[in-house]
Amino acid sequence: MDQAQDFLADLSTALGLDAILITDPSVLVSYSRDQAPTATNGRPIALLFARAEAEVAIALKTANAAGVAVVPRGAGSGLAGGANAIDGSLIISLERMNAILEIDSVDRIARVEPGLVNLDLDKAVSEYGLAYLPDPASRDWSTIGGNVSTNAGGMCCLKYGVTGDHILALSVALASGEVIRVGTRTLKGVVGLDLLHLFVGAEGTLGIVTEITVRLADRRIERATLVANFDSIGDAARAASAIRAGGTSPSVLEIMDRTTLAAVEAWHPMGLTQSTALVIAQFDTEIDSASQIAVTACLANGAIDAVASTDPADSADLLAARKMAYPALERLGAVLLDDVCVPLSKIAELVVGVERIALANEVMIGMFGHAGDGNMHPTIVYERGDELAVAKVNTAFREIIALTHSLGGTASGEHGIGSIKCSAAEFELGDRIVGLQRQIKSVFDPNSIMNPGRKFSLG
Repeated sequence: MDQAQDFLADLSTALGLDAILITDPSVLVSYSRDQAPTATNGRPIALLFARAEAEVAIALKTANAAGVAVVPRGAGSGLAGGANAIDGSLIISLERMNAILEIDSVDRIARVEPGLVNLDLDKAVSEYGLAYLPDPASRDWSTIGGNVSTNAGGMCCLKYGVTGDHILALSVALASGEVIRVGTRTLKGVVGLDLLHLFVGAEGTLGIVTEITVRLADRRIERATLVANFDSIGDAARAASAIRAGGTSPSVLEIMDRTTLAAVEAWHPMGLTQSTALVIAQFDTEIDSASQIAVTACLANGAIDAVASTDPADSADLLAARKMAYPALERLGAVLLDDVCVPLSKIAELVVGVERIALANEVMIGMFGHAGDGNMHPTIVYERGDELAVAKVNTAFREIIALTHSLGGTASGEHGIGSIKCSAAEFELGDRIVGLQRQIKSVFDPNSIMNPGRKFSLG
């Protein structure tokens, strides 16, 4: 037998006969990549549907001994190539580890497995009058483990923080097969170094998260939602910055440009055809005064109109329109979504600069994102299978990141580096910081089997 067959034989023996270990090439293909269209992927040799922490640990120990690369996978909804297989790798899917292990309404925590879908957790805790606040646009299908892996954000992260702000403790299986526990279920804890947040956002390069303890919050019912129409995306961005500077605390503050609005309208008509750009804001405290301040800020910055409503149906419709932005653009062709973040004072310069990049490269770019925290998602749309267009797309993608860096921003706000932004990460961080992070990785994964080629091109 060759080395791959030897490894598979050893893994099957170690896991036992009831393990769900797949080698069928037709199945492996469907699990070999995420949603990033320009990211490359290789051919894995096997896929393990892990059902328990012990299976993950056994698989890692066996792979480490054989020098086989391991690629962890949640729902495969990532947009940076972070879950793409490499040749000869073992994919470990966590989708069947999807249980809620505990909900404690007194301590306001929940313990969950990594394959649990984000929205399923929020629905479960709503029965206790509680909420799980991190709300990526993909929360209907993305998993908590995947959210931890990229430190996912969402619309509410403006006020309530990103995934890492709601994680209290993790269980992590290391490359050696050892399982460690980091963090604590208490709300405070400063014993030892903060290893917990090394694993949050590590994209599976340090270990595989097998259990997560999350912080829960009160469920807020009353909300006011504002919508404002603008003649330009630049005016909309300036208005969003003015809302933030106006002394209010919006829980949501989003913008969408004409291209994105037209795509949403073509898919689900919502009366958005009159808008060149849209600002959507939501408030869940001091809703009357806060929404009025926001209306005034929008009108002072060029809004054609701006209105606020406390009707839950209005809120649901507007937030649904924003959540449909990416899938609506997907309906127009292949899409390469960027995920850049700039200081609040630079949002208008970013969106205007992206418009120039689109014109210069003759590509369609839909602009939407979290204007409240500077995290924008310029999304390049091109014809599927058009190889000539791909070169323009990649050029525009790089130019958007370069523009972001020139404005004091960062190449990724919430989607991760994956395999498509390694060079951007190395440029942004510099050799010294990249080197230090590689040294940290070597402590947890000395043979570099954990998702190699991600984050900092290690492996």
